[in-house]
Amino acid sequence: MNAFHIVLVEPEIPPNTGNIARTCAATGTKLHLVEPLGFEVSDRTVKRAGLDYWPFVDLEIHPDLDAFMKKYGGAPLYFISTKGRRRHVDFSYEAGAMFLFGKETAGLDETLLRENADRSVRIPMLPDDRLRSLNLANSAAVILFEALRQHGFPGFK
Repeated sequence: MNAFHIVLVEPEIPPNTGNIARTCAATGTKLHLVEPLGFEVSDRTVKRAGLDYWPFVDLEIHPDLDAFMKKYGGAPLYFISTKGRRRHVDFSYEAGAMFLFGKETAGLDETLLRENADRSVRIPMLPDDRLRSLNLANSAAVILFEALRQHGFPGFK
């Protein structure tokens, strides 16, 4: 079983997904893509960003968020958003935790965040409205590596 899971809900920018795939491959993290996607997984821009790491990515594609939730709704889910209630370092992440990230232009649905407010997570940033958010690939790495740190980087060299 994967220690952690990254879930990209309707990702739009191929290089972000490629970079996240590379991070997932290097950390043994399962990557979930929730359709619709803003690109084809075979797009050269996605492949180029992931370079030669794609064969090492444990990838699952879901037709929509409802299908994902039906299959994994009982897992420990964390909803990553600039609107999250608590900082990413304020949680103790369980093994098998799934980190959901919304599409680059809109983030996760407001209703989803309200319904899961106790598990809504934010990465601290300066309070400047001109700075909307961190890059999706960077955000995924920040969250994932905090969870891995909490678990002592299991199996890492």
